[in-house]
Amino acid sequence: MAEFIFMFTHHDATVSDALAVYDELRHTGLRHVGFKDIGASTETLTELCRRMHDDGRTVYLEVVSVTAQDELRSISAAREIGVDIVMGGTHVDAALGALEGSGLRYMPFPGRIVGHPSILEGTVEEIAASAAAMTARPGVFGLDLLAYRHAAPVEPIIDAVVKASAGPVVIAGSIDSAERIEAVTRLGAWGFTIGGAIFERVLPAGPSLGEQVEWTLRTAEEAAAR
Repeated sequence: MAEFIFMFTHHDATVSDALAVYDELRHTGLRHVGFKDIGASTETLTELCRRMHDDGRTVYLEVVSVTAQDELRSISAAREIGVDIVMGGTHVDAALGALEGSGLRYMPFPGRIVGHPSILEGTVEEIAASAAAMTARPGVFGLDLLAYRHAAPVEPIIDAVVKASAGPVVIAGSIDSAERIEAVTRLGAWGFTIGGAIFERVLPAGPSLGEQVEWTLRTAEEAAAR
């Protein structure tokens, strides 16, 4: 099944009350949890990561900073915070150097990424070629694909990237329905992230964050069973 990574983020930034939100969700069946490199202090994220690890969860930090300098600063923070996987970012050469010896897994953005909130640009062929080249590099574990942040039809992009990638592909951003969860599962993505759709309570579940999360977990399991 496609793994659900719940991101403690809204509008491409970690929510200010992330610690309280996590305490509200500790009882759920979440296995994968994460946050962005923008919106909360390193001290807060370190404590958040500690609680998540204490509960046996895999922790992700997604880099959405735009400049190379800020991206490297975020990777340094990821090492300090103690996450398991660094997602996102576009400066692969510099990131691999900064991650060397850390033991962290790395899943950068394929394709051409523009602005913040991040947008994916390029043709299907260009994005797939980027995916193949990135995952051929030692130190790149997989990819963080902003498929639903592209103006073109999304499913051909996911299909091409999954087929081109030598590692797992996570579909990040703008997943807000059962149909999209079913699509990423059918197309072979390893996982997907949701943050804002849950904080905005747009999923067809009860209004609490726990109900929104549990609906997503059930929907992912049902999509895998089809």
